[in-house]
Amino acid sequence: MNTATFQETNTKLTGSAAAAMAASPELLLIPLSRLRPSSRNVRKSGGTSIPELASSIARVGLLQNLTVVAAPDGEHYEVVAGRRRMAALKLLAKRRKLAKDYEVHCLLVQDDAARTVSLTENVQREAMSPIEELFAWKDLVAEGRPVEDIAADFGVTPLVVQRRLKLANVSPRLLADFGKQIVTLEQLMALAITDDHAAQEAAFYESPQWQRNPDALRDHLTSEEIDASRDAVAHFVGLEAYEQAGGGVRRDLFADDHNGIFLTDGALLDTLARDKLVPLAEQVRAEGWAWVDAASRATASDLYQFQRVRSTRREPTKPEAKRIAKLEDQQAKLQEQLDEDNDDMTDGQAQALHDALDALGNELEAMERQLVEYPPAVVALAGAIVSVDSMGGVVVHRGLLREEQVKALREQARQEEDGAGGNPDTGTDEPAKSGLSEKLAKRLSAHRTAALQAEVARHPRVALVALVHRLALRVIVESYGAGDSVVNISATPQDGLGLHAPDMADAPAAVGMRKVREAWAHRLPSDSDALFAELLAFPQQELVSLLAVCVASTVSALASQEGEIPATALAQAVDLDMHDWWTPTAAGYFEHVSKAKALEAAQVFAPDQVNRLGKLKKAEIATEAERLAAGTGWLPVMLRGQESAVEVEAEAGREVGGDADVCADTSGSVDSKVHEDAHAEA
Repeated sequence: MNTATFQETNTKLTGSAAAAMAASPELLLIPLSRLRPSSRNVRKSGGTSIPELASSIARVGLLQNLTVVAAPDGEHYEVVAGRRRMAALKLLAKRRKLAKDYEVHCLLVQDDAARTVSLTENVQREAMSPIEELFAWKDLVAEGRPVEDIAADFGVTPLVVQRRLKLANVSPRLLADFGKQIVTLEQLMALAITDDHAAQEAAFYESPQWQRNPDALRDHLTSEEIDASRDAVAHFVGLEAYEQAGGGVRRDLFADDHNGIFLTDGALLDTLARDKLVPLAEQVRAEGWAWVDAASRATASDLYQFQRVRSTRREPTKPEAKRIAKLEDQQAKLQEQLDEDNDDMTDGQAQALHDALDALGNELEAMERQLVEYPPAVVALAGAIVSVDSMGGVVVHRGLLREEQVKALREQARQEEDGAGGNPDTGTDEPAKSGLSEKLAKRLSAHRTAALQAEVARHPRVALVALVHRLALRVIVESYGAGDSVVNISATPQDGLGLHAPDMADAPAAVGMRKVREAWAHRLPSDSDALFAELLAFPQQELVSLLAVCVASTVSALASQEGEIPATALAQAVDLDMHDWWTPTAAGYFEHVSKAKALEAAQVFAPDQVNRLGKLKKAEIATEAERLAAGTGWLPVMLRGQESAVEVEAEAGREVGGDADVCADTSGSVDSKVHEDAHAEA
């Protein structure tokens, strides 16, 4: 609303223009109906926020006059400066808040000075700095003005005022850097999620430059809180129920309506979720399971401790088959409608089709669950967990066996087998053949070898034990001669793993080891004597770290068969967890196994999808299996923990009661752990 007065304009102009205007400047009261825009107004854009300006004028009045020239018709006046103010006044008149002939203060200037005056007003003014504006809003509140009144004065919503106040309350140091353009407005908005100045400054100044984007800053300040827009349990419980129970909430004033809400009481949220799950758990308990637990969060790592009972799918009855076919036909027709390029379909109609598809899908899923059966004898021992899935819905993990229940079932099966005098079906004690080809076995074991190398490099003490173990075997136990070398130990880095696993170059373990070895190579001299002198000066801890990298590089655990799992003692010593180093993909696993083997795996991580997958081609199964396995923690036998792997291999092909398929968590993947740990020493 700022504009230059006539006196200000006159002092800034010199020469003929100033003289012309000085000849007859006149401040007039002109009826609004006689004012119209001038083509000589130099501002051709910027006619925005007219309703807000109108509201402000209605509250506090017109604070700056308009600048006009007489129109050629002798009746009207053309506004050469103040077009937005005139538009706001006419809007008020249209809303009947001002009379059409409301008298407006206008400065009449000479016609030949119109464009000069318009340009001067727009060029010779200086806007407030952003910091000045923020503190001005803050001072208004400090004077005792209600936020609602301030918002009305400026024609904005109370939320806009609250946002300005929130920014004004950010750390003075950050505001100063905002004025210097070191901190952006988006960063300032993210930091305003908390009123703790120390936390704001720590989040910004103690983070590296590449971690100062607004999302990273906001995540840093809310790391111990739950994002209601992303958290599945929060979706399941509902924000209203959580707040009614007394749960604390922190709201990001700069987020939209559906985001920026953070819950501060995670324990209360989980309690509310469990309370909501209990009635559903009772329904599952009625199915006959030995135990049923309600858990708000049952991650893949939580399910890792259980073994799953193998389920079977019975053939549907004629009425069931007829109903399933009808539902699938309805699904296909709805999907065809969505796939058609229909420009006349509204968003509401499209959403209605999606909702109908979801309803049909839910009914089909419910019918499929009714077709899944478990042996009654196993149901009497096994249990289920009712939890919340990743989308905020309810998921039931059925057929879970604790370790003691698995042992009881195995003992029962062993006694039945002894009583029957062996296995009448096969008539032989030969173990079942592996379901993996030699090529795939070597590929998987190559990844396991790379992971072992990476873990040994991170465990210097285990590396030292492995080295001493090798020496003791050669020198003490077997008493082999040392030959002519001072220390007769051969060291052959196992760098050929890529021959067995084409994707090894990008594997996290291989990348980490490569970076660590390169770091040491840049540091150490290549001359033998110089290297010895350098190592002699090393602190013991640093020397042992280098030893770990060297020993790790010689580790080899390649295998040719699924049941062959070398280096188990070493793997246990470093607590090897392949979830940190390998993820099942179509290219890395499912494309290289038989259709039956892929479906056997799917029985573990997606039992409700096995029937559907069985109808697909092998390539389609591989792609779908990769998608379904993501985040479940499933691993092939060769890559699981040794105890689980041996159990599964020893009883391969057994039915319910002995299935050792296990789910684990892959969500915490390790990003170059070797590089981070060992490179620090290098």
